[in-house]
Amino acid sequence: MSAKRFLTRSVEKVSGDTRLTCPDHLAIEEPLEIQVGHGPEEARQWKTVAITMRTPGHDRELAIGFLLGEGLIRSLDQVKAVFSRGPRHGDEGWQHSVRVAIRPGVPLDLDRLQRNFYTTSSCGVCGKTSMEALELGSFPPLPAAEWRVDARTICALPARLREAQAIFDQTGGLHAAGLFTLDGKAIQVREDVGRHNAVDKVIGAEFLTGRSVLANNVLVVSGRASFELMQKALAAGIPMLVAVGAPSSLAVEVADKFSATLIGFTKPSGFNIYSGVQRVRVGEDKVGATDDTKKVFQVSLS
Repeated sequence: MSAKRFLTRSVEKVSGDTRLTCPDHLAIEEPLEIQVGHGPEEARQWKTVAITMRTPGHDRELAIGFLLGEGLIRSLDQVKAVFSRGPRHGDEGWQHSVRVAIRPGVPLDLDRLQRNFYTTSSCGVCGKTSMEALELGSFPPLPAAEWRVDARTICALPARLREAQAIFDQTGGLHAAGLFTLDGKAIQVREDVGRHNAVDKVIGAEFLTGRSVLANNVLVVSGRASFELMQKALAAGIPMLVAVGAPSSLAVEVADKFSATLIGFTKPSGFNIYSGVQRVRVGEDKVGATDDTKKVFQVSLS
């Protein structure tokens, strides 16, 4: 039986002006540290070469594939051992660090990694050199929920984002991010092959125009809502993140911690509110008066 790689969270599905409690599944997202060891066994030196966010499982394969892809090793003959380490977590006993021991005498050009390694389009935290670097920074506190966005406005946001994707029309292969007003008007929309890059461009564009206070805006992304994207929204002081796709478990955890509003599976007929329900208005419902971060409110419009 394969290891469980998702979490189940109680949600409330909203259809029109009614709500129904039901379960919802979140893909697990957690960090993995990759270390390499070189030199003689009695004096082996270990170095962290990457931290990446991943769904737990097949971690040793991931580590070897990373080192092969970066050119640090050329064959398994150069590897003496690969093993997981660190405290165990969850029912599956996952560990969040993998060590790859290189055989003595095999040259290891770590300077090559330093020269060539950069943040890829699909990973927002790769290349950090310690697990502690993943800890959330000192973000400014989000303002109290003094406003609410109408559910029908939220349902329309993906289409409005898509309308502004000029390059997507030509390629069909780009992520998009957009900053919107509370009534659904686009302020900035950017495209990029990486969803993290698109978000960075949107926020950077606003800062370069002198707008650094984004507390009355909504960030919309064309893909899923990951930990990194939730963190970027918080760093910019944006209280609401709306995603077309699914959020990860860690993204929801971060949203809960900072009382942010996180919405996923957004489509014309509805969406899921994973955190911060107090910023959403559904018809005449009083959802916005409650901040129950232990539930997901699933909104469906008739």
